[in-house]
Amino acid sequence: MISIAKSLLQLVYPHYCIGCGSDYLSLHQQICSRCTHQLPETGFFRQPNNPVEKAFFGRIRVENAAALYYFTKQSLVQELMVQLKYHQNKHAGLFLGRMMGYALRSEPRFADVDLLVPLPLNPKKQFKRGYNQAEVICEGIREVWSRPLNAKTIQRKKFTDSQTTRNRLSRWQNMEAVFQVTAPDQLMNQHVLLIDDIITTGATLEACGQTLMSIPNCRLSIAAAAYTL
Repeated sequence: MISIAKSLLQLVYPHYCIGCGSDYLSLHQQICSRCTHQLPETGFFRQPNNPVEKAFFGRIRVENAAALYYFTKQSLVQELMVQLKYHQNKHAGLFLGRMMGYALRSEPRFADVDLLVPLPLNPKKQFKRGYNQAEVICEGIREVWSRPLNAKTIQRKKFTDSQTTRNRLSRWQNMEAVFQVTAPDQLMNQHVLLIDDIITTGATLEACGQTLMSIPNCRLSIAAAAYTL
């Protein structure tokens, strides 16, 4: 009976894989198993001194850092990001978060993380989008990796223009004094995993990380769903 009900639901509300268009998936799946296995994994979670960690060398002290997939244009990873950020498809973010959660829970170097903290979104963008995509990814991580989430203790205190067309120096200058901690006692003596969707230059994560590192005995690691080549 359950199988018949699912078939009828799929008939009434067609649901297709974002990658190949197959309809052989459940309503809460975004891509089929075949496309999932074809996503370009970086292997960074199990690789110390990977390119993401090296991106922060000499800029900010990071315990560990990684991104799950390579991001390229006209790719399935890009389509998942577009669905999450511009088409109100939170399931795409939950999927990416779960995939990150599987990677995180299997790697001993992330085992002592105490807290998940999503990178705060520009308030105007969050109001328009209806949610912070980094927080949605955190929720997906929590589904498979048991860690508390704190999305309130660090906030953006001023509006910033888009980083997309800026060079590295301009991106950093654009992010100066953007973040503030509202409840530092909640982060003291904690190993925080700061979460974002995509790492490019890392300027925004660096600025947010610098704010976190001002808290006594706060340790910082960074993870993202994707990394741009």
